[in-house]
Amino acid sequence: MADDEDPATPADSKLTRTKQLWAQAGKFLTGRAARPESDRLPPGQHLVKDWPVLDLGLQPRIDKARWQLDVFGAVENPVVWDFAAFAAQPQVTQVCDIHCVTTWSRYDNHFEGLPTSALAEIVHPKPEASHVVLHSADGYTTNLSLQDFLGEDVLIAHAWEGRPLTSDHGGPVRLVVPRLYFWKSAKWLSRIEFASRDKPGFWEVRGYHNRGDPWREERYSE
Repeated sequence: MADDEDPATPADSKLTRTKQLWAQAGKFLTGRAARPESDRLPPGQHLVKDWPVLDLGLQPRIDKARWQLDVFGAVENPVVWDFAAFAAQPQVTQVCDIHCVTTWSRYDNHFEGLPTSALAEIVHPKPEASHVVLHSADGYTTNLSLQDFLGEDVLIAHAWEGRPLTSDHGGPVRLVVPRLYFWKSAKWLSRIEFASRDKPGFWEVRGYHNRGDPWREERYSE
């Protein structure tokens, strides 16, 4: 599928310009390192009990009956699923913490969805596949190495705390990558592109780290 079939890239706004300035200034950086196996809260983070809503100023309202997920690129078996076909795939529930680059963290989130490892078993990435690009309905993109995308705790999620994901939190379907800063967990997921090269996404080309490990404080590009 050609790149020009994507929605338009989200327009820059006061929010995006402010967050770019944070990257330039190294805002929130502590200079400390931590380990996920021993330090549950990454450096510079603080706990919250609610789930803050962050977006680029646009929250697409997507009817579950019209939603589709297109998985394409460097795979042997591309698929296009409607929600019923997606929900018919093997689903799991897992508990995880989430960490936002804007410094909030929330513990013990219950997400339900399809493990990305199960998706890989269906589409069979080609040998040259090394990265994945997540495409959102608002035009947002973010990139992951194939290794990070296939992490054992990564889900294509449709429910949180036993209820369908709301639109403001990326419903009907979003990615959840607990081990990385949450901008990597693309909301309003519509397309998953397996690629033979890295393709930095919206925040990655605006000064944010290409990987985003919270325990290494990989908030911004060097």
